[in-house]
Amino acid sequence: MTLDPGVAPPQSAWTPLTGAAHSIALEVLLDGPLTRSELARRLELSAGSLTRLSKPLLDSGLLVESRDVCDPVSGRLTRPLDVDASTHRFVGVKLTADTAYAVLTTLRAGVVATREAVLVDREPAAVVAVVADLVRHLARTDPGQVRAVGVGLGGRIVADGTVDSARYLGWEDVPFGAALEAELGLPVVVDNDVMSLTRAEQWFGTADRCDHFAVVVVGVGIGYGLVVGGRVIDRPDAGVGLLGHHPLDPHGPLCPEGHAGCADAVLTTGALTTRAGLAMRREITVEELLDLADAGEPLARRVVDDAARALGVLVAAVGNFTMPERIVISGENARLAEVGRAALHDGIAQGRSRLASDLVVDVQLTGFAEWARGAAVTAIRTFVLGSRR
Repeated sequence: MTLDPGVAPPQSAWTPLTGAAHSIALEVLLDGPLTRSELARRLELSAGSLTRLSKPLLDSGLLVESRDVCDPVSGRLTRPLDVDASTHRFVGVKLTADTAYAVLTTLRAGVVATREAVLVDREPAAVVAVVADLVRHLARTDPGQVRAVGVGLGGRIVADGTVDSARYLGWEDVPFGAALEAELGLPVVVDNDVMSLTRAEQWFGTADRCDHFAVVVVGVGIGYGLVVGGRVIDRPDAGVGLLGHHPLDPHGPLCPEGHAGCADAVLTTGALTTRAGLAMRREITVEELLDLADAGEPLARRVVDDAARALGVLVAAVGNFTMPERIVISGENARLAEVGRAALHDGIAQGRSRLASDLVVDVQLTGFAEWARGAAVTAIRTFVLGSRR
């Protein structure tokens, strides 16, 4: 097929990097621009080895030399190495049950443009057509070349881009990545959306360069991401929603799988709106519930504090089991942790030993554009490293 202007052919720099070349590219991407002396120091390389290893990266256009600066080590003028964020572009797409949210980003995941489209039909072929149209539209909005596309969705994803199961879309064994790649003529990587969000936090978020942290997502479902030793733990069960079935209240309501008082039954959007609706005797959204609680409405405050306390117990369990350096609370209902901050910390204290160190908890209020950005980061990681790891 003939690609649209602004869309690079599939071979464009989609080359796995290994060993020292991988390390050089990653250091520059995350912390650049960096002088050669600083890179050599960080990676314990000789000047000659650094020159030899960085040359292919410069020749491919992945790295560029920036303007002259004074090297603090040698005192001579030098041209630090940086990534060419102005020409490399990536599209990230987050799929929900009814909408595709897309962003165009730079190589450092800076969002350049956004767009969304309603999924009138959830059949895979129809969704491929919608996503392909979004990618082409975004590619025309910016002079940089789109190198790859990342797609994030709630479900269990096979390494080759096949969606093994996606409850919200009603998919099973759908080769979505291959179908979209054939339609666009671009490299496509499909990822579980929580895993993508975790990868984005690790490289370009609050957990930047943190080697051991966890992400707890609160929204329509409960999501969980874990990084240990600098690696995202991406097991096949990552897309099953295991943390959602962690017990919080033995006398609580039932989740769809019949578990009493698990996180899914207490903390999800459906759980919050159901309990709030009973308390307020009318239909109510999570945002309205949080606004009322923030304003001091007693019934709303009770519902929010009970949920925030349960969230604190869940966060404490994650801290106890994995002992991370920090825990990031994210998702469309993460504001629960802010409005119910005192109750959240009560729940954490309830689940932790008094001798344990304080948990570092970051709350990230994210919309669907941030989820789409996470999918773009999965594509960026594959572009730089040769895999989404």
